[in-house]
Amino acid sequence: MDERAEISSAKEAADNPLVLAFGRLQGAANRLEYILGRALEEECGISHLMFEVLLILGRAEGAGLSMRAVAQEQVLTTGGATRLVDRMEAAGLVERAEDPGDRRGRLVRLTELGEQTAVRASRAHVENIRRYFLAPLPPEDRDRFAEDLRILSHSARDVLPRLP
Repeated sequence: MDERAEISSAKEAADNPLVLAFGRLQGAANRLEYILGRALEEECGISHLMFEVLLILGRAEGAGLSMRAVAQEQVLTTGGATRLVDRMEAAGLVERAEDPGDRRGRLVRLTELGEQTAVRASRAHVENIRRYFLAPLPPEDRDRFAEDLRILSHSARDVLPRLP
């Protein structure tokens, strides 16, 4: 599938095995994002993006993370991260606190409600992942597929520029 092909028409472009494979990956990711995100909203009252931020903050533990760190983890602008955290703060999921290492800085951290919501949402999310992401795959391929996705994700992350 990785041999170089000459593409000289729209038909050849549309039928190119690499183009098709990437299109299937993108289509599957978009559909799964919709299905799993909608389930989180219905079952837990939070968006998938909010859930991801809860997980990022859960991994960070301690004092919390800067807005820049949250933005970089989610490939958001700092303004986008600020607006998202504002909504999460209004919902009682996170709070801003002084940065002990920088008196001018602020950190974002989970509230008790945020912690509880992360746990409840994760339990529901894991069941939905099993149902929609793993169940369609042959059991013997699941671990390798997950590892391949990890490799692709890290490779793409490493190509992206870091925010200043």
